[in-house]
Amino acid sequence: MERRARTYRGALALLVAGGVLMTGCSGSGTTNDSAAERGVAGSGGPAGGNPAPAAPGQREDGASAAEDGLARESAAPDYLSTFALDVDTASYGYARRTLDDGQLPAAGTVRPEEFVNSFRQGYERPKGNGFSVSVDGARPDASDWSLVRVGLATQAASDAGERPPAALTFVVDISGSMAEPGRLDLAKTSLGILTDELRDDDSVSLVTFSDEAETRLPMTRLRGNRTKVRDAVEAMEPADSTNVAAGVERGYEEAVEGHRKGATNRVVLLSDALANTGETDADAILERIGDAREEHGITLFGVGVGSDYGDALMERLTNKGDGNTTYIADETQARKVFVDQLPAHVELRARDAKAQVEFDRRTVEQFRLIGYEDRKVADEDFRDDSVDGGEVGPGHTVTALYAVRLREGASGHVATATVRWLDPKTRKAHEETGSVATGAIGGKLWDGAGARLQVTAVAAYFADTLRGGELPGTPALGELASRARKLASSTEDSSVEKLATMIEQADRIRNGGGDGPTDDGGEGEIG
Repeated sequence: MERRARTYRGALALLVAGGVLMTGCSGSGTTNDSAAERGVAGSGGPAGGNPAPAAPGQREDGASAAEDGLARESAAPDYLSTFALDVDTASYGYARRTLDDGQLPAAGTVRPEEFVNSFRQGYERPKGNGFSVSVDGARPDASDWSLVRVGLATQAASDAGERPPAALTFVVDISGSMAEPGRLDLAKTSLGILTDELRDDDSVSLVTFSDEAETRLPMTRLRGNRTKVRDAVEAMEPADSTNVAAGVERGYEEAVEGHRKGATNRVVLLSDALANTGETDADAILERIGDAREEHGITLFGVGVGSDYGDALMERLTNKGDGNTTYIADETQARKVFVDQLPAHVELRARDAKAQVEFDRRTVEQFRLIGYEDRKVADEDFRDDSVDGGEVGPGHTVTALYAVRLREGASGHVATATVRWLDPKTRKAHEETGSVATGAIGGKLWDGAGARLQVTAVAAYFADTLRGGELPGTPALGELASRARKLASSTEDSSVEKLATMIEQADRIRNGGGDGPTDDGGEGEIG
């Protein structure tokens, strides 16, 4: 069946207060089990969640419109918010690199969901291969809205020997722009690290591209061939222009030719994504490899490098190419991605995963969607499994953070969140749900909420400030930095410490001061 990726068409354009952030990261925590005044959570069982119901007829009156880069929604008449899951962190990584270079990131490269994506949350893991659903929240000081956090978590990664074998096709940009420090040299280092971490029964192939694409190594089993792979990687040298289309197309050809049944078949694209030769439109590139993606289930993992980085192209390729993207600036971050987070990149827990949150019209007055503009799904397509969703690996979590204004005097049920996904092996659909009531979201955010919820709020507020958003209740950068420092101390989490440093850098740059690079660079938090 041909898959369709529909846009979420809004019938209304209303200016309201409230918000949603969709993100992915990792964690462990507590699942609430019931009650009118507490959050309610569900957890996929041994079979990986509940069998999904057949798609019901749904109305066509979704209310959403983009205005000044923000999607704004009203709780009347449409009470649904629907989106494809995503676990990208590239926006946060690139912002870190840009701030280290003494500049503020361009607003168009800031995706709040990927900032939140980069931090642990603390959700309970499901018992099976699907998702658990946790819902909680809190109220910022002197605000008439509450933040509602919808947390979706996959089971932790299996031991290395238990996962399926991997068949990875490395597609590496060797264009002239990759000659700059921190590009091709970092790509070589990254592939060396990854090759060392893979098992003997895993396979790799190597494709390079500049003006044209070339296969340097066909699909090769690593047992007895690691030196051969390393030599092929080390032999790469920068050449001419950047023909991303040629590289991706050749990479998928190699992946199809070397396809292994029962393995995780994935293309790993390492590039600064500054395409200047051949086809440069992401949708046109993806059309060329459509058969390989659909018929063989080959996914795409994009790894961005370089201070000048084609963020929009890489984001589009991976979002529409059944994959995810990250950004690395140095060897420390490369080890984070290819060692600590390796299982999440070579195994899948869910395909075409989507989430839908239904607000209760009796208690909810307004909400506003912040970020995730490129992953929205029409409400009526939630249970249409031909519509593209997100691919999620083990050890990931996905967080939807809503800023919601309740009706005056409201009490009781606030929202129900449902996640739907396809089992990677059987392609059978499953669903899991969780809900929240007013009593679970009325406590003070900064004084009473858990540390992980506070970190989530700081990351979201910081991203919204960088891109010039209007999230009500956003503290000044100085206050955000102070809160991040305190949270870093209480959590003993170096990634939160780095967040505090980034906020301080942004504050100084905005006020005319310079800043230099730091050596702390954890990329995301998986596992």
